[in-house]
Amino acid sequence: MSQPRAALSVDFEFFDHLPAYRGARGTVDRPAVGLGGVTALLDAFAAADAAATFFTVGEIADAHPRVVERVADEGHEVASHTYTHRHLSDLDADERRDELVRSKERLEAVAGESVTGFRAPSFDMGPDHFGTLASAGYAYDASVVPCRSIPGWYGGEFDAERPTPASAVDPAAPAGLAEVPAAVMPYLRLPLTGTWIRFFGVSYTILGMRLLARRGVAPVLYVHPWELVDLPPVEGVPKRVFVRTGAYMRRAVRRILAEPFAFVTVGELADDVTSADPNPAARSE
Repeated sequence: MSQPRAALSVDFEFFDHLPAYRGARGTVDRPAVGLGGVTALLDAFAAADAAATFFTVGEIADAHPRVVERVADEGHEVASHTYTHRHLSDLDADERRDELVRSKERLEAVAGESVTGFRAPSFDMGPDHFGTLASAGYAYDASVVPCRSIPGWYGGEFDAERPTPASAVDPAAPAGLAEVPAAVMPYLRLPLTGTWIRFFGVSYTILGMRLLARRGVAPVLYVHPWELVDLPPVEGVPKRVFVRTGAYMRRAVRRILAEPFAFVTVGELADDVTSADPNPAARSE
């Protein structure tokens, strides 16, 4: 019997990209906090023979092109996480499109491969999200979290738990665009990873993965490189940001990758949606 699939994706951003940091009074004492976490992730993926998707902030490709090149050279998918990691709902239409187009073009130039996937910072989607993505040349989105409403965070808007045409999430979405939602715990409906793996522990995440697999759902997880390093104290950054970062998260990633899943890219899961329709473009004619 073949192993069930899962995706352990990376929101490739640095500590100073966090909204919690940008609104803080203090500053970091060194640049690119989280870069070492990328190395730890790549090493863990290699040891587990796992493929991953790195949703990458475009300006990182300007400052650290060799790291983005390494991600692509080691067989991982490079996707977009906007160019500057600003929340899309805070921007006007031209600014949102620029964030999507500019990041795509820069990442493609550095990685040497087509960039077809996108995830919004903090899962914050602006008006006409799917239309803007399609017009910018993306094939899939990964910005939906089908969780319960979490005050001050997100949630309560969507219920799609498996890859689906984006039109199933938003009837106005263009044909041919796929949506790949992040995994949530069945029944409890809280996310399985990101901050939640640090709050609830890796055993919580692994239990959720197994429960989803029993339902035929490929878990789509996400982590941040800065979560895998020892963070410098910064005045004004909430204490929750620092919970179980560093060594705990490095061990957690290895435990997840040791589970009996075939770890694939998010793009591969998105391909299941488009391959189900041999001619998705025809639907828009």
